[in-house]
Amino acid sequence: MLPGDSKALGRRVAFHRNKRGLSQKELGARISRSESWVSQVERGARTIDRMSVLETLADALEVPVGELAPESNVVAATTQRPRAANTLSLALSSSDALRAVLSDSEPVDVDRLGDEAVKAWDFVHGAQYDDLGKLLDRLIPELEYAARKTTGVDKQRVCVAKAKAYHAAGGMLSKLNEPAAAWVAVDRAISAAEEADDPLLMAEGAFRLSIVFQGSRRFDLAIRTAETAAEALGRLVDVGEEEAVALRGALHLQLAVASAKTNDGDTAYEYLRRAKEAASQLGVDRNDYNTEFGPTNVLLHEVNVAVELGDAGFALRIAEKADTRRLSPERRCRLLIDVARAHAQRRQPDAMVATLRQAEAIAPEQVHGHQIVRELVTDALRAGHGDHADLQRLAEDLNLTH
Repeated sequence: MLPGDSKALGRRVAFHRNKRGLSQKELGARISRSESWVSQVERGARTIDRMSVLETLADALEVPVGELAPESNVVAATTQRPRAANTLSLALSSSDALRAVLSDSEPVDVDRLGDEAVKAWDFVHGAQYDDLGKLLDRLIPELEYAARKTTGVDKQRVCVAKAKAYHAAGGMLSKLNEPAAAWVAVDRAISAAEEADDPLLMAEGAFRLSIVFQGSRRFDLAIRTAETAAEALGRLVDVGEEEAVALRGALHLQLAVASAKTNDGDTAYEYLRRAKEAASQLGVDRNDYNTEFGPTNVLLHEVNVAVELGDAGFALRIAEKADTRRLSPERRCRLLIDVARAHAQRRQPDAMVATLRQAEAIAPEQVHGHQIVRELVTDALRAGHGDHADLQRLAEDLNLTH
């Protein structure tokens, strides 16, 4: 949305809000924004510079986006899903458990299954989604079979591997904007973790479920899930179990992000403070239960929170302090996406495109499959930068069309 269109947009928002008998507070609640935010939009004091926000507002008012902002250029993303998302969604839809129950018993290589579940997470951290999809498409049926054909310690080890594999599936599907399939994967992971009698693996499930709920814009469920798990870990944290400290810190980071997405800055920064305390207690960057929790990841989430709250300048200053060399390609790429968002908020298309190209060099599948990246480029084109050559080339690479 161009700045000059803000007053016209505000008048249309106010018109449709009043037409539906909504107060500013009620409309804000529908879109997880404050009453003052709605007031600023309606007065033209706040510019909506993200297409995703405009679409959410239009959905809440039950009108087409074009009716709220007819002066915006129309830019659409192709609806083709990433191949990895298709592969994994099909794998989750198959009847592997039933096939395992009805099949004859064959030898199970528990060590190999455990190693391949670990390999799945190597692909997640490397943002190698096609490789992950191929691995899990084969591994999930094997794990379902093994979980029903083993007993005792072997069964427990298989259930741990099964939980890790489903967690990997859920993590990838969340990043590829497939919340329904991600929810199925994480739910199965939590069940496997419970069967393995591994409470920390269950807590990892709460961490990943909170991310899935945020992708569905169910911030109330995201916050409740993370808060409940963080509280439950208190006993283990109190006795100094470091893995529990890391998991609770990771949960506090998700609570910070969810709070920021509901425009609750005070709560977001309080959760960031708690996460910093946990990171200081551990002292180093770790990867307990594949959360990559530590001081550097806290810094990355501080950038994310600042961007969500619209404080682009602060986000960029924090990002400059981050030394991400020890983090995975996935985490480094995610930071650059947030930096690109900050540049977009400051209407710096050159810096935004350059940053996204840096991210693409690190994790191309993540950039090409990430919904936020597609929204950033689409919004920049709609905001009047359609003659920007580098932006146009990036849009073409992402299969975005006028």
